[in-house]
Amino acid sequence: MKTDILAFGVHPDDVELGCSGTIIAAVAEGKKVAIVDLTQGELGTRGTIETRKTEAAAAAAIMGVAARENLQMADGFFQINEENIRKVIVSIRKYRPEIILCNALEDRHPDHGRSSKLVEEAAFLSGLRKIATTLDGVEQEAWRPKYVFHYIQDRYLKPDFVVDISAHMEQKIRAVQAYTTQFFSAQAAENEDTEPQTYISTPDFIHTVTGRALLLGKRIGVKYAEGYISKKMLGISSFDAFVQETT
Repeated sequence: MKTDILAFGVHPDDVELGCSGTIIAAVAEGKKVAIVDLTQGELGTRGTIETRKTEAAAAAAIMGVAARENLQMADGFFQINEENIRKVIVSIRKYRPEIILCNALEDRHPDHGRSSKLVEEAAFLSGLRKIATTLDGVEQEAWRPKYVFHYIQDRYLKPDFVVDISAHMEQKIRAVQAYTTQFFSAQAAENEDTEPQTYISTPDFIHTVTGRALLLGKRIGVKYAEGYISKKMLGISSFDAFVQETT
């Protein structure tokens, strides 16, 4: 399956929180997007592997992505080693994206920064034809995406660029709230939620998601935006790239 964008998240819900507005906007433009979760989020205080799987599928449907899969690495304990790098390479060669979106370079959760390095290494090595990988018994061709962009998560990191998601913010929040075991929702409240409260399960947390999008949107004169960091220099062929139509 050839995709335009392949989004990686180390935990199911990372993609929704970090870059789902961008994904929804891309899908609305007719682009093909796939998601790969590295772990099943099995160490999360709330919910189970089974509930996270169901929630991830519901969120994928809300975002309109073409595919979503889970590599089942060890939550909290996965390492940047040959086995895991090869798993990511297989996914990259399977989906052949032009752009990869992945976790923050460093963050409150140590998995985030570690996974970003893992994906970044795999994205480069995926382009080396002498690294052999197979999928369903068929040898894969080498593939290297043009860009790897890191979305911003819990900690504020100054973005290199931001994406206007104003038209898709409501849909982004619905994708996040598909994780009913992880985040506050009216449904959880009605069901007399008895699981332990966490940093992300309080009613106030979702306001921080909206607040971050408002902050980044303000920087470019729109209502909501998502921010990205790129280690690769970004270039333009004309100043027309900066010109927006006004009404």
